[in-house]
Amino acid sequence: MTGTTSRLLRGLVLCGVLTVAACSATYKNHGYVPPADDLQNLIVGVDTRATVDDVVGPPSLSGMSDEGDYYYVRSRKRTWGMFRPQVVERTVLAISFNDDNTIANIETFGLEDGKVVPLTRRVTDSSVVDNGFLRQMLGNLGNINPFANDTEFGS
Repeated sequence: MTGTTSRLLRGLVLCGVLTVAACSATYKNHGYVPPADDLQNLIVGVDTRATVDDVVGPPSLSGMSDEGDYYYVRSRKRTWGMFRPQVVERTVLAISFNDDNTIANIETFGLEDGKVVPLTRRVTDSSVVDNGFLRQMLGNLGNINPFANDTEFGS
C-alpha cells in the first residue's frame, strides 16, 4: 500500500471507532432504595417509624398523610445514541405501618410489577374557536353593553 492509501485507511478506521464510541449507551440513576443489609435490621411488628428513619433514613416519598406509608424509589434510564431514554430498571420499596406505628409489611416491587400510569391527566377544554382574525372582529359586533360598568344608572 502506498502512504496515502495507508493514511486514508487509518483515518477511516479512526472515524469508525469514534462513531461507535459516540453511540455507546449512557446510564442515569435517580432515587434511592436502602440496601438489603440495612433492611435485614428491620423487624416487622417490632420496629417503629422512628427506627426506620434511623436505620435506612427518611424516604423522599410517603403516603398522603403524615402518618402514611414510606416509599423508596430508584430508577435507572439508558440513553443510546439519538433514541429516547428508556427505563431499564425501577425498584420501589414500600414500608407500611400499623396504627401503632410499627412496621406492618416490607415489600419490594420491580419494573416488571408495575404498569405505566399517567401521573396527571388535567385536560382543559378550550373555549377559543379556531376562527380567523376578521371573523372574530366581526363576530363581536353588537356585543356591546354601554351600561355594563355604570353603577349609577337608574339611581
